[in-house]
Amino acid sequence: TLREDQCRFVDWVAEYTISSPGAVLRMVLNVPSVFQKLPEKTVFFLKNINPDIALTKTGLRIIAILSDGLARSGGQLSSEAECSRGAIKRLVDKGIIGKRKSVNCLKFESPDYTRSGFRLNSQQECVAENLKRNINQGFNVTLVDGVPGAGKTEVYFEALGEALKHNYQVLVLLPEIALGAQWMERFQRRFGCFPGQWHSDVTKSRRRDTWRAVSHGEVSVIVGARSALFLPFKNLGLIIVDEEHEQSYKQEDGVIYNARDMAIVRARLGNFSVILVSGTPSLETTINVKRGRYNVQHLRLRHGNLLPPSIQLVDLRKSPPKHGNWLSPVMEKSLTKTFMAREQAVLFINRRGYAPLTLCKSCGYRFHCPDCAAWLVEHRWANRLQCHYCGYKIKLPSVCPSCGALESLTSCGPGVERLAEEVEERFPNIRYIVATSDTINSPRTAIDLVRKIEDYEVDLIIGTQIIAKGYHFPLITFVGVVDADLGLSGGDLRAAERTYQLLYQVVGRAGRGERSGKALLQTYLPDHPIMVALANGNREEFLNAESVSRRLNGMPPFGRLVSFIVSGRDEQAVDSTARYLGHAAPQNEKIRVLGPAPAPISLLRGRHRRRLLLIASRDTFVQPLVARWFEGISIPNKVRIQIDVDPYSFL
Repeated sequence: TLREDQCRFVDWVAEYTISSPGAVLRMVLNVPSVFQKLPEKTVFFLKNINPDIALTKTGLRIIAILSDGLARSGGQLSSEAECSRGAIKRLVDKGIIGKRKSVNCLKFESPDYTRSGFRLNSQQECVAENLKRNINQGFNVTLVDGVPGAGKTEVYFEALGEALKHNYQVLVLLPEIALGAQWMERFQRRFGCFPGQWHSDVTKSRRRDTWRAVSHGEVSVIVGARSALFLPFKNLGLIIVDEEHEQSYKQEDGVIYNARDMAIVRARLGNFSVILVSGTPSLETTINVKRGRYNVQHLRLRHGNLLPPSIQLVDLRKSPPKHGNWLSPVMEKSLTKTFMAREQAVLFINRRGYAPLTLCKSCGYRFHCPDCAAWLVEHRWANRLQCHYCGYKIKLPSVCPSCGALESLTSCGPGVERLAEEVEERFPNIRYIVATSDTINSPRTAIDLVRKIEDYEVDLIIGTQIIAKGYHFPLITFVGVVDADLGLSGGDLRAAERTYQLLYQVVGRAGRGERSGKALLQTYLPDHPIMVALANGNREEFLNAESVSRRLNGMPPFGRLVSFIVSGRDEQAVDSTARYLGHAAPQNEKIRVLGPAPAPISLLRGRHRRRLLLIASRDTFVQPLVARWFEGISIPNKVRIQIDVDPYSFL
């Protein structure tokens, strides 16, 4: 049975996202096996020792193992006693060992909040005490705004321990659970055990056991991806949203929601605390702090009073790479210096594969996805061209499929594989690893990455945004951003903010140990406000400029947006439905509707896509307005309309 606050949460999410309550409820009840009888296994236990029965050495060994009072399965017992199943059966027949059926389910250890943690400095202690005071004080939201390396995790661990002291359950949301290897180790060191986990990599049986344990209050701490928010907690008393600015908290399929925002709603309905954590808070969170809706605690200094990395802009117009290369002479010189000092470096470019576009020099043919309006990305190491939207892939051809020309295909633009190729040529003796979502796609591969870097088995990490999120490696002293301008293109209203956040986070990987850090940002736009703010270390100036721009244009958080994607395989039906919606759209002094227009990705997985965008004033309650708009409108069965309240993606 779901608790009352969980039921109200389901209804609230459904109403806000303009979804059916049943669709939201399915996210809560998404583990069908929890409603089935638990699987049983046979276990053996010590029943009666009869001194009159002669025993072999094997029999004595089995009895010694079971004398601790714990029951064991046949496989476990035979493994520990190094015996056959027949030896166990003989003791059962003699009445010395008993057997029974036992439910086969996962048991969770209880974190020990009394263990002493990381020694905090005065700044961290002050923030930790303020967070602890908020526990058990009803609903409140606190932003922990701290520079990279300031010890944000250790600080909120203190609040987590305080919640455990009050017998509350705690949920910690991470943007990429596959990247949580270091986080898990830090938690284990602090509390003596690992937390429960909830993410797509968890097995079906573990998901079943975790769901049951959460609902019965048998697990105290869950760390998970955004879907963990819908677990049926028995006594939830604290939610921590780490890296609250991350776009990956936005669910883009099915019920479309932002886990950060829904976490705050969940806490308000349950009347408990939320802690938002970031080194680059989102503009929405920053404005809520200024409006007094959220509290804020600052960690302005790195732990140990370490200096932040120095940041230098490399103007590619004045210091270009050699023809066909992507690393400028300034970048190469800094890498050489880093390797000679036996320190580690990061090369960052937010682009997977070898090259984003492959074309024919003879006829100009470009390889594109047949089901999406997107180019195929070359993955040379895998010998394929692949669509990063639908997964379509083909073997890398040797001739142009259009004109048949041999050796005419050329790769345009760099990806991580192409950078690795250049590094091998320029630095043949260094050890490197490539870190992308293709190579670091599970907790296991993330653990292996962390181990190799910590054990100094690599000199250079070449990676995408996956390396920007919360890692702490003391030997990394240099970060080189190959194309700092990459995220600024396109019409995304958050492009500037996201680019600043990403670059700031990746630069923050440098100089987190005793050695000072340095970062180089290669750019063709050194005068861009983002580049100037990064080089000067002036985040407030950038946020103020971004706020002014958003306010003037009525964009979030100073206005409301609702996005509509009309899609289907029949292009004519999609166009006519989109036009009909556009004609019926509400318009007044507080509301305007743009479109319909082809979406930037106008064809996705074989479905044609048209966009409409509702822009409203901040005080407009858009949900009933949308409901009235859609009343009486007949949507063809072959056409689907996706509604996204507070959209993040504009593709």
